[in-house]
Formats: sequence, structure tokens, C-alpha cells
Amino acid sequence: MTQVASRGAARRKRHDRIRLTMAGTAGRPRLAVFRSLNHIYAQLIDDEAGRTLVAVDSRSAGFRARQTAGGNVAAAKVVGELLAEKARAQGIERVVFDRGGYQYHGRVKALADAARSGGLVL
Repeated sequence: MTQVASRGAARRKRHDRIRLTMAGTAGRPRLAVFRSLNHIYAQLIDDEAGRTLVAVDSRSAGFRARQTAGGNVAAAKVVGELLAEKARAQGIERVVFDRGGYQYHGRVKALADAARSGGLVL
């Protein structure tokens, strides 16, 4: 059994394995989540065209107007709500959820739930 050098490398390995079976399209883009210690990022990606359709993170001005800290569950909820608003404005209703190799728990789950409550179908 091989060992992985770090937790980050293990996450990237899980993410690569997940991405083998998942792809976003123009009709149903991929909602990709990345979290760092201090921030959380989410974007809708059309993998066929290779472009980002919508991006929201906890560093943006729209986020900062509603929340100050970016590394907690409350911040993830705000990012999920903002993402859903922007996606609905562009006519996107259905997405494929890509948890990015993270556990579906805590901030990742809060972001997904907030996006669902904002009108996206995951």
C-alpha cells in the first residue's frame, strides 16, 4: 500500500478520482468547491467549453457586505446563497456537485444546502 505525502495530496488524489466520473456541461455545469483555512470558493464550470460560468468566494465585495469572516459555516452559507442568486440570474437551475475531495460535512455541506435553498437543483 502506498502512502501519500500529505493531507493535501490525499485530497487531490480523491478529487482526481471523483472527476473521472463527473463533468459539467453548459446545461448542467459542475459546482466545484474549494476551501482553505480562511476562505471558501465555489464556481460553476462548463467542462466541455473549459470555462467558468459563475464564481463566488468569501473574499468578494458582495460577500463582505453580508459577512466578515470567511472560514466558517456561516460564511459557506452566504457563499452558497450568492452562488445560487448569480446562477439563477444566468438561467442556470441544475448543477452537478463536485465536493473537491472534501468530506460532505461542515462548510461543504452548508454551501450545498444554501445553494439548494437558493433554487439550484444539485
